[in-house]
Amino acid sequence: MSRLHFDQDIQPLSDFRAGAASFIRQINETRRPIVITQRGKGVAVVVDVAEYESMQEKIELLEEVQKAEAQLSAGLGLSNSDARAQILKSIKP
Repeated sequence: MSRLHFDQDIQPLSDFRAGAASFIRQINETRRPIVITQRGKGVAVVVDVAEYESMQEKIELLEEVQKAEAQLSAGLGLSNSDARAQILKSIKP
């Protein structure tokens, strides 16, 4: 995702409502999110679908890494040689 341009990518809700199509076009062309404000405070972020999916995949991967690190810390992991032996054993007839 591209960096936010504060002068272009932060918009009041009223402006977003009035020009939604042009803001969606801007998001698609620039791949930058738009922050929607209401009464001067950020209330929502509109982001390209592909960028959203990419962020979700990264979050899932990081959660898996965190889970694996917790399992290793709890002594539930295998050494590299033990893991390799198990894999080789499972694929050999």
